[in-house]
Amino acid sequence: MSLHPRRSPKTRRPGRAVAALLTAALALASAGPAAAPAAAAPRDDDDLALRAELQELVDRPDGPPGAIAVLRDGERVRVFRAGTAEVGTRRPPRLDDHMRLASAAKAFSGAVALRLVDCGLLGLDDTIARRLPALPAAWGAVTLRQLLQHTSGLPDYSDAPGFVEVILADPHHVFDSRHLLDYVADQDLEFTPGSRYQYSNSDNIAVALMAEAATGQRYEDLLASEVYQPLGLTQTSLPSGYRLPEPYLHGYAPQPPAAPEDVSTLFGASGAWASGGIVSTPRDFSVFAAGYAGGPLISDATRRQQRAFVEGASEPAGPGANRAGLAIFEYTTRCGVVYGHTGNTAGYTQLGAGTPDGRRSLTVSVTTQVNQRGNPDLLAHLRAVQEDFVCALLAG
Repeated sequence: MSLHPRRSPKTRRPGRAVAALLTAALALASAGPAAAPAAAAPRDDDDLALRAELQELVDRPDGPPGAIAVLRDGERVRVFRAGTAEVGTRRPPRLDDHMRLASAAKAFSGAVALRLVDCGLLGLDDTIARRLPALPAAWGAVTLRQLLQHTSGLPDYSDAPGFVEVILADPHHVFDSRHLLDYVADQDLEFTPGSRYQYSNSDNIAVALMAEAATGQRYEDLLASEVYQPLGLTQTSLPSGYRLPEPYLHGYAPQPPAAPEDVSTLFGASGAWASGGIVSTPRDFSVFAAGYAGGPLISDATRRQQRAFVEGASEPAGPGANRAGLAIFEYTTRCGVVYGHTGNTAGYTQLGAGTPDGRRSLTVSVTTQVNQRGNPDLLAHLRAVQEDFVCALLAG
């Protein structure tokens, strides 16, 4: 039930190349209905140029085997794609192909928390000590606001040696997602809460635990009632295993001159949970990006709090200049401002962003992991492509 009734095989051990990929990943590691009409026809030279940009990205030796971008303006949808959904086939990426959203999933936990703020079940100044007294007392003063903005100082569980050891030994290991913070429970805060920005996967685990404590409901159920149902998302889920629903965009680790390695199912999702485990489709992701950036999903009063920005970039950095709000980032490009979130994990890199009024949105999804540490030149190229798509979005 919604909390807003008034509102309408066998596990294989990784080889050396994959183990290196795992280690790198861990270190970094108003919307309409989801059933939108078919993609609109190309818009002359501008659309051809955008398609050519995606193709250029895919054609790089270190580039993703596939890419798909979606521009949404209300019910009007334009789809751009390059490459293939699966190496060895001619199948192009499609709107209903499933994919890992990686850290863009943090926007979903933000949506749940802010919806609970709207209905008075959570407060942005609620502390860990109040909502999660079983967590270390040293973390007690940290607030929900600071968790959402990555100014909490919580140590990142995904960097903890114990966590890394488990997942390197068995990438399909099924974690108890509600105990991921146990890996850093013996550590103090890394800085005084609120004093600076530092991206941490631990933050959104704590956000989801706060939401559960405030409602007595599982986070997965809160996602359904507070996000999927209001936005009409029918192809979005938070699995615990490593398999992806069919059909899906295969994710790869390019290793030129050798063929790219398929790493789509390398990780189980339980070790990322509310910080990165969401699986969705380009269609659903574009609907979410619009609804989360603006529109009725979150009240105007709460959204004003969400858009109190500090200096800080998403991971990986999004287009233009980045600033961090409450589970959302401001991307200021040469053509204007959009709000959204990025993400990267083995085989996938994501951007979802929307206009301030929530009427238009953009998603760009590529099928390899791109970040500053692993492939900075490819990231610079990707960000330039993303910015051109933002300009096309804002041009209407």
